[in-house]
Amino acid sequence: MTERLVIVGASLAGLRAAQAARRSGFTRPVTLVGAEPYLPYDRPPLSKAYLDDEVPKKPFFRTDEQLRAELDLDLRLNTLATSLDPSRRVVALSDGDELEYSAALVATGATARTLPGAEKLVGVHTLRTLDDAVAIRAALDAGARTVVVGAGFIGSEVASGARKRGLLTTVLEALPVPLVRSVGEEMGHACAELHRAYGTDLRCGVKVTGLESAHGRVTGVTLDDGSIVPADLVVVGIGVSPSTEWLGDSGVQLHERDRGIVCDEMLSSGLPGVYAAGDVMHFPNPLFDGELMRLEHWTNAAEQGALAVKNALNPAEAKPSAVVPYFWSDWYGHRIQFVGVPKADEIRVVSAELGEDKFLALYRRGDRIIGCISIDRPAQIMKYRRLIMQSQPWADALELAGVS
Repeated sequence: MTERLVIVGASLAGLRAAQAARRSGFTRPVTLVGAEPYLPYDRPPLSKAYLDDEVPKKPFFRTDEQLRAELDLDLRLNTLATSLDPSRRVVALSDGDELEYSAALVATGATARTLPGAEKLVGVHTLRTLDDAVAIRAALDAGARTVVVGAGFIGSEVASGARKRGLLTTVLEALPVPLVRSVGEEMGHACAELHRAYGTDLRCGVKVTGLESAHGRVTGVTLDDGSIVPADLVVVGIGVSPSTEWLGDSGVQLHERDRGIVCDEMLSSGLPGVYAAGDVMHFPNPLFDGELMRLEHWTNAAEQGALAVKNALNPAEAKPSAVVPYFWSDWYGHRIQFVGVPKADEIRVVSAELGEDKFLALYRRGDRIIGCISIDRPAQIMKYRRLIMQSQPWADALELAGVS
């Protein structure tokens, strides 16, 4: 068997895995397989600075020369993994090549869901790739009437970019309150008020039934009451599906709900030598009583990419993935940050100075803090993340907030 590390997914998790392998002293071949034609790049700026900056910068982590020279990577870009054979320890590629591996990391991420018929229309986009961001920015710069389907964080950032340009912007959300799964109902209401305060037409509890078009270009979005919302640009932000189709015959366990890889706390897929990291997989998080989680967050991808490859290369000293979820989002010049998990017995609003652009709320489960959301309080959020990481009691969180 060839002693080779194969990383499938030229993502943040994939790059961090390659870096960690070299730093740990692994000197054998490392192959990085990426479906896109681009070098690994940073995804958060695609919906944040890339839509706002006057002269957007391409968000690549490293140049081709740096990746090949500093990390000695065998780069296979614009190439899909098509199957994994655990008995032969082989990953098959779309170009017909086969890669033998002693250890493999799956970091293929997820694919954005879209609306039926969207792929046939000009002006309808998801926002997952660099190409998506380029197309959306061009439409915004051209003054497009913008409709966002889904009031999640990515869609909300697109709405913010549209409103910054003074464009007519509508956000359509199927749930009565946006972001319930991410931050809870009460905090979802607070986030909704940000949209309305900046002139975005947020419509909750509505169902999209189709797309209107003329000459192959989108002209509007049809709702279940028969009304049509005019649009030159439609951005669909209704979630993602883990990119695991190529693993269907591998024998790896896939989650019954979304087909993400089910791993153990060491990030092992259960197949010999095969590990996973990032939003392609579920893992039991020991910090939250072993709750099975699939996290679509930057920090999680970065941390798990490094940990997974260390565990794969040295399973005798494997360590569990104990992660405090953390994400941030930029809306209308404000930074929303969340740490922990939203499923709580109590949510305590500590500060609700939305008029002064300040907000802080704490989440309690049992007798411990399990979450915190803030708006424009970047210095404080990480203090609460440390409390959650240490499983500190609720009283300590209240004391830090200056309340009882």
